[in-house]
Amino acid sequence: MNPRVSCFSPEALAFLRALKRHNDRDWFKPRKEKYEALLRAPMIALVERLAADFRSFAPDLVASPKTSLYRIYRDTRFSANKAPYKTHVAAVFPPRSLPKHQGAGLYFHVSPTEVWVGGGMYAPDTSQLQAVREHIAVNVKRLRSIVGSSAFRRTVGPLEGERLQRVPRGFPKDHDAAEFLRYRQFLAGHEFPPAFATRPGFYDAVLKVFRQVAPLTRFLNEPLRKG
Repeated sequence: MNPRVSCFSPEALAFLRALKRHNDRDWFKPRKEKYEALLRAPMIALVERLAADFRSFAPDLVASPKTSLYRIYRDTRFSANKAPYKTHVAAVFPPRSLPKHQGAGLYFHVSPTEVWVGGGMYAPDTSQLQAVREHIAVNVKRLRSIVGSSAFRRTVGPLEGERLQRVPRGFPKDHDAAEFLRYRQFLAGHEFPPAFATRPGFYDAVLKVFRQVAPLTRFLNEPLRKG
């Protein structure tokens, strides 16, 4: 595998489109080796390349094929949709000191309809969200400097995520951090068209987004690491 892989082949996207049309085991099983070559192998190479680059700007996040790569197989036990396979490939880069899917991390996926690159905190539990809000309340200038910087906004736009209609209980309505205290999720990223994954500049674009979002993930994880 070429460790300098920078994008996917057009055949990889064509495979995902075909899988979306033929999402069943009879179609996938004889084509599993093709999936491994077109999609899994490039994903492994991209994650390994990111692991090297993370050392300079996100050493607090894990980038390894074993931890980062999502399996192609769907868990259909509690779903009305019994399609056995995901029709996208994805990788997550969680914080080293917290369990997977907890805290803030980076993420990207490639699907037949879009490429999304970004990160943040998707589903914090009640105690984590409270810790983050208390952290924001006393460090709002730092958060504002991260998400309000021209480079951040130019690369990923404004901070996104579900929000409460009002400032949560325990904080003054006119708190200086009121706009951020209302967030229940803290997300930032950029959506590209699916064909972008096949262009030579794909990897550099992923890296550019991650460089802007990493300071946000680090900020959000600070109060959780203290705990």
